Amino acid sequence: MLESLHISNYALIDLIDIDFHPGFNVITGETGAGKSIILGALSLLLGARADTRVVTDPETKSVIEAVFSVKDYPLLKEFCLQEDIEWDDDRCILRREISPAGRSRAFVNDSPVPLAKLREVSLHLIDIHSQHQNQLLSTPAFQLDVIDTLAGNSSRLKAYQVRFNALREAIKRLKTARARIERSREDEEFTRYQLEQIEELGLQRGEQAELERERDVMTNLASIKEALAKATGALDGDNGGALRLVDKAIEACNELGDLLDASDAIPERLESAKIELADIASTFCVLDESLGADPAALASIEERLGAIYSLCHKHHVADADGLIDLRDSLREKLRALDSSDETLEELERDARRAKALAREAAQEISNARKEEAERFGRRLTEIAMPLGMKNLRCEISVTPADMTATGCDNVEFMVAFNKNQPLMPVGATASGGEISRLMLSIKSIIASRMQLPSIIFDEIDTGVSGDVANRMGQMMKDISENIQVTTITHLPQVASKGAHQYRVYKEDDEQSTHTRISLLSDEERVRSIAAMLGGADIDETAIAAARSLLAQR
Repeated sequence: MLESLHISNYALIDLIDIDFHPGFNVITGETGAGKSIILGALSLLLGARADTRVVTDPETKSVIEAVFSVKDYPLLKEFCLQEDIEWDDDRCILRREISPAGRSRAFVNDSPVPLAKLREVSLHLIDIHSQHQNQLLSTPAFQLDVIDTLAGNSSRLKAYQVRFNALREAIKRLKTARARIERSREDEEFTRYQLEQIEELGLQRGEQAELERERDVMTNLASIKEALAKATGALDGDNGGALRLVDKAIEACNELGDLLDASDAIPERLESAKIELADIASTFCVLDESLGADPAALASIEERLGAIYSLCHKHHVADADGLIDLRDSLREKLRALDSSDETLEELERDARRAKALAREAAQEISNARKEEAERFGRRLTEIAMPLGMKNLRCEISVTPADMTATGCDNVEFMVAFNKNQPLMPVGATASGGEISRLMLSIKSIIASRMQLPSIIFDEIDTGVSGDVANRMGQMMKDISENIQVTTITHLPQVASKGAHQYRVYKEDDEQSTHTRISLLSDEERVRSIAAMLGGADIDETAIAAARSLLAQR
């Protein structure tokens, strides 16, 4: 439930700190006193758009903070833990701050959160029912939600939505495959032509690099042979070379004899170096002998490379390996096309199975809706008739519809307010006052099913009086046995039903006017309700009537 509300620097409110109580709270006050300002501030905690014009003092920020008792609300706890929102098993604190520059910040339990997250949390904590929300009664989504709430369809809908999402994915895969296969069939002849061109080359991975190396060797044969000759001569030339110099070093070592430390093994190491140098010189010779001018071979290589380059350019790939990748891709594309009928058949079977499973879950929901719709229609009639609608008839229509994320039903509230009137959609026949009374009746029915700590009614009793007002007040009091109810009212019959009454009023100082709110004592309640009964001049008759109303509470 809503335990306390803090509002500062918001419109006519410089500072309000008010505690609320369990059960049925009523808020009264003259028109224009600021009741709507308080609701406007509270609506910011539900994610309403912030307006910098409400920040009165440009030197400081506007702050709205509400503290809720959240014991035994597992759905809210589960949601917060899933969304990594800090959780306290006793209380949940929502705060909204608006800077004079227009920057808005939101907090849950003192942790900053995006505004969308604040809105989601607040929807688990409080329902502010304004006259504007009465229009929801005529919307299909609201009507469907009422029936699903009463039918206990939450878990069924979750299971159905898993199957419905699987159906959508299956249909998406089928459509994608059909479109891809259709495009492939249109391009089949061209695809086969491309594949034949690449396959004619008989490419091997790494072939292009090897051909380019061979071409470079043949093209630069003279300079290569010259370099080989220089290298061979440096090692074993007729006019001396490294091998002969090593021989001389070995001879010198032999002359040194015992002067050399045996552990250094210098003669042996020189012999090893000589063998290695001789092997390198031999390798150079063999390589030189293997290289010979072959114009025909060079032309063949140039022709092969030209064909590869031309095809690479045509297909916008970097090299022959890219052509091989493209070849494999084209082969796979044609293989898929050859087996496309089997692929489509399998995807169609998957879609049919997914549809059957979704349809099965939807039918279970539909059965529960039809059963509940009949009960709810009777119950709504019984509860709403005493609210000045003695000829009311209600029927909840549940008819088949295309499968959507909410099932395969259309739900429509059909009502008639007069004996000679046919049943019609509620939005087409109900007046504003009738819709208000129907909405209160609906909230009365679903209150026990709502996992919601608090509900606020904003002048839901507008347009009624007398016994109907008394009955509406009693209905709100009955709802408060399950959840905390706070109502804003101008009717003494409703105000007298509250366990606690708050008065909103204006107060002037030297500079400005301020909105205040206070909890009334028992005697203050008597005078407040007497004023609502008799106007500004409160006489003993009005006071006696007020005491009588409060005694009936």
